[in-house]
Amino acid sequence: MRIVFFGTPGLAVPSLEAVAAAHEVVAVVCRPDKPKGRSKKPVPPPVKVWAEAHRIEVSQPLKLNDGVFEAWLRGKAPEVCVLVAYGRILKQAILDVPRHGFLNLHPSLLPRHRGPSPIQTAIHDGDAKTGVTIMRLDAGTDTGDMLLNEVIPIRDDDSSESLEQKLAGVGAEVLLDALDLLESNTAVFERQDNSLATHTRMYTKEDGRIHWNMRALDIHNLVRAFVPWPVAHSSFGGETVRIYRTRVVDLPVDRPPGTVIRVNRDDIVVATGEGALATETIPTPGKRAMPMADFLRGNAVEVGDLFEDT
Repeated sequence: MRIVFFGTPGLAVPSLEAVAAAHEVVAVVCRPDKPKGRSKKPVPPPVKVWAEAHRIEVSQPLKLNDGVFEAWLRGKAPEVCVLVAYGRILKQAILDVPRHGFLNLHPSLLPRHRGPSPIQTAIHDGDAKTGVTIMRLDAGTDTGDMLLNEVIPIRDDDSSESLEQKLAGVGAEVLLDALDLLESNTAVFERQDNSLATHTRMYTKEDGRIHWNMRALDIHNLVRAFVPWPVAHSSFGGETVRIYRTRVVDLPVDRPPGTVIRVNRDDIVVATGEGALATETIPTPGKRAMPMADFLRGNAVEVGDLFEDT
């Protein structure tokens, strides 16, 4: 089929690669290049990098609803548009351009976790499973009729980073199945049950702040959810410490939340509001994550020391 692909981050690249191998991708639409680093030099999004490397036309419109972009899209004559993490809202006039509409890959089991942060939220909320849903895009926020989904378990050691990689691979495969159904006119769409819907939001750096009076399991989920961003953090020894990896440990706790109750060769065990948590940290912002054994060689940590909420 003749396809225009909408997507921006790395999550969308496996889908773009799979679709381009099986169909005619005539153009790619992504967000504008984004300034990064101290130099604020514009950096192209991963989807653009892949498309240009494969000589596929790229459009990065600043405006979507002034009629100019709609005319451009009509000129491409797509049979269907595929959208994976594009990051902008499309109005109905644009959604109506392709004969088969827009197929959207959403990285959750809709109607659970609609909105901008389904992967982080699934881990943060302690979900045991997640998946991908292929739906027909409408003018709502992830409210369109569903065509296919695929369930995957969430491992206890999954972070948002690792789970995104898994979902990107699974999603690409399911998306191809959905396109096959469309092409053969055998696609059957199902309405979402809005009574079961949950909604996600954009997280901020403040959301990464650890409150040690929480349960150990809840802190563990927070840490996993916020890798690679915004990264869970606390105050220790007067410095901000970022925490990348934890595990819940079965130890009796008789100290206030945030107190170091054990220092091992490979971890520091900290009391929480319920249970204990073994942590891996880096000492200050801007430095790489390191194994706890390396951290402890250069930093004195003793039982009774305190992690604070700041």
